[in-house]
Amino acid sequence: MLSGGRQRLFGVWRRVFGLSWPVMAEQFLRTLMRTTDVAVTGLFSPAAVAAVGLADLYARLPLRIGLGLGSGVIALSSQDTGSGAVANRNEAITQAVILGALAGIPFVVFGVLFGQWGIRILGAESEVVRLGGIYLAIILATSPARHVAVVTARSIQGAGDTRTPMYVNAVSNAFNIAGTVVLGLGLGPIPELHIVGVGLATAFGNVFSALVLVVAIWSHRTPLSFVRPREWTITTQLLSISAPRILEGLLTFVMEFPFNAILLLFGTEVNAAYQIGRRVYQQITAPLSRGYRTGASIVVGQTLGDGDPEGARFNGWATALLGLVTVGALGAAVFVGAEWFVGFFSDDPETVRYATGFARAYALAAPFTVLYVVLAGALTSGSDTRTPLVGRVTGMFVGMLGVSYVVGVQWGYGVPAIYASIVVYYLWAMAYVGVGFYRGAWIERTQAMMDERGSTPGEK
Repeated sequence: MLSGGRQRLFGVWRRVFGLSWPVMAEQFLRTLMRTTDVAVTGLFSPAAVAAVGLADLYARLPLRIGLGLGSGVIALSSQDTGSGAVANRNEAITQAVILGALAGIPFVVFGVLFGQWGIRILGAESEVVRLGGIYLAIILATSPARHVAVVTARSIQGAGDTRTPMYVNAVSNAFNIAGTVVLGLGLGPIPELHIVGVGLATAFGNVFSALVLVVAIWSHRTPLSFVRPREWTITTQLLSISAPRILEGLLTFVMEFPFNAILLLFGTEVNAAYQIGRRVYQQITAPLSRGYRTGASIVVGQTLGDGDPEGARFNGWATALLGLVTVGALGAAVFVGAEWFVGFFSDDPETVRYATGFARAYALAAPFTVLYVVLAGALTSGSDTRTPLVGRVTGMFVGMLGVSYVVGVQWGYGVPAIYASIVVYYLWAMAYVGVGFYRGAWIERTQAMMDERGSTPGEK
């Protein structure tokens, strides 16, 4: 009996890892691109690092909307792949791509007209405002392409193909990294463009990924196809799954403003240190967490589509355990080597000291983070994006904002309280989604939605 349980567990681990490793590789390179941005701007000044970090607050907003639509489409794509409802799947991905492109247009306008104003209202000093406004205008100009790239990648992954997005984004990110170094530092005959060069490299990567992934679907390189949108039931379901994830992104975006304002109360160096410490975590542990999230979404969604809810539940818990073992070990490595890791980004003693603390805080939170991320991915493929929304937003409000302000500012404990707030945030979010996954309301919701759109197992 025990042997059979082990075989089943290891079988899920093999399947999940087979689906996840291309996403991990893709995310590693994407994160390396962002890490390179921070490292190169760190050669300019702490103000440049803070400018990129603050501008990234706004840049993450279109990304979160893209990820929201991506959550909806990976849920429908994986479920309909499992049930064999190919026509519904193609309808869903087509609608998601169109919605993503249209949703990116307002961000283009904001970046061009209000970029510097957006940085200024955070309380940044004049040089940070100037640099951040320039960078923000450049990268937000490609928001429609960024949305399309995310949605097409999630569509393809939901069908079980995680390698095609990896290949495309690997090339895109390689161009991006090289462009950041060459354009930012002005290597060879290329003039030194500083933060403008860093922004242009990112913009190019966004457009490249979107175009190639659209062509991959259009040319039948993948099992998907674009169709003429006709089914309002699919539109409604796509939006109902995506909306909570988009709202989650909007609310966390809003709450990051006061959090960064709290950081700036302690100085530009502390804000820059947070960006660096967070970047260490993003580079080393986040690719695995995101890979497992995608793997969980695929196996849970396809198993639900195949009419096996208990198997879907088991697959979710098994993936969470795999993430805990592997990401937890990486978190321990980050904690021990934190000072060495942050040394790659800055040689300013004060910035390095604070950044080491932030990196260690994220390392302590790593086990909670991966459990939250994986179970949130499993819930998403079960058509439940509301539970992760509540878990993350309340965790951020109580943890990162509440603990930082009350304990750090009002009670006078300073920056160490901000370190603690990061751990509290992810512990809270993990507990909330864990309870939601255990209760299992997501199973009934998925079955009802599949029946509504005619995607019951075995139907084509």
